[in-house]
Amino acid sequence: MGKSILKMKQLPFMVVVCTVMLFVVYRTLKYQYYEEEIDKRWSFLGEQEAYPGTSGNLKGLPRGIIQDTSDFELRPLWSPSSLRSKVSVYSNRHLLAIPVGMKQKHNVDAMVQKFLPENFTIILFHYDANMDGWWDLSWSSKAIHIIAQNQTKWWFAKRFLHPDIVSIYDYIFLWDEDLGVEHFSPSRYIEIVKEEGLEISQPALDPDSGQIHHKITVRARTKKVHRRVYELRGNTRCSEASTGPPCTGFVEGMAPVFSRSAWDCTWHLIQNDLVHGWGLDMKIGYCAQGDRTQNVGVVDEEYVVHKGIPSLGGSGDETAKVLSRGRPTPRHGASVFDERIEIRRQSTWEFEVFKRRWNKAIAADKNWVDPFTSDRKRLRHRKKKNHFS
Repeated sequence: MGKSILKMKQLPFMVVVCTVMLFVVYRTLKYQYYEEEIDKRWSFLGEQEAYPGTSGNLKGLPRGIIQDTSDFELRPLWSPSSLRSKVSVYSNRHLLAIPVGMKQKHNVDAMVQKFLPENFTIILFHYDANMDGWWDLSWSSKAIHIIAQNQTKWWFAKRFLHPDIVSIYDYIFLWDEDLGVEHFSPSRYIEIVKEEGLEISQPALDPDSGQIHHKITVRARTKKVHRRVYELRGNTRCSEASTGPPCTGFVEGMAPVFSRSAWDCTWHLIQNDLVHGWGLDMKIGYCAQGDRTQNVGVVDEEYVVHKGIPSLGGSGDETAKVLSRGRPTPRHGASVFDERIEIRRQSTWEFEVFKRRWNKAIAADKNWVDPFTSDRKRLRHRKKKNHFS
């Protein structure tokens, strides 16, 4: 009986002790949380106030004045005083960049008239150095025009589409000039890409297009989007087990569309001196910001027609004719200079150089592991690296 009374007397004491301990734990956890939030806030502020990567060159400036990005938006020379204090905010804005020549003026006009009303900024790369012939189009003064004679799309892109310059645009369309857009809606295309989580994409090609190089780019009439192709015949065998281009994780260079993050990566992949871009399409999945079999795809619902008309060095190219005037007439029996053949030879040579550079970079970067190799290959790679280290 006495023991029971003692236990009953100890019970309130234990309750008090437990309550105090819980309170202490609660206060300790709350204090730790508070300290972590303070640290995060200071860390964030510190990051905001820090100089950009080239801080050594910017120490002469007060931090708050530094602006390390730009865009292609046109600014007025003057504006009403009531609007001067208002800062333009651009959201959901996209960029269409096209290399253009006078031969494709009519087709480019149709393309731009589709894109311009859909919150797109337009930039034209004039590879034939003829910009005056475009001023009669109603939208021409709203576009950005850049001239560099006989240069390729990738040459222009590397020099004028730096990630810091296109940072306000959600998606970058880097298209050829010979695409038919009768069945294409830019706004619907953007909707689909966002819904599907595609970082790199392209519109499907109409089966009746003039040029189709890869089966994966052909439109599947019953689908909204497809990410892989199946082909059990020919040199390229594509099955469910295929993990890379051109079976999956692949878009072709004529009409790629990049998210902001994917373009940041792709811009760095473009080689400054390899201007034809051969080989990029096979490696572009490494810029998909994750699994290329999921984040790279072809949009079937919004498709285009690839007319396959040669541009640089093509037949009837007025620029090529002008350049050829300065060449001596070939002797009887001598081979005639053909721009298209020479361009293909240059492209093939650049392709081989690009492959060598890729392999050399892999060999030199001991910490890089291919994210798309199988687990078994990855394990073998690590064992080999550990063995020689």
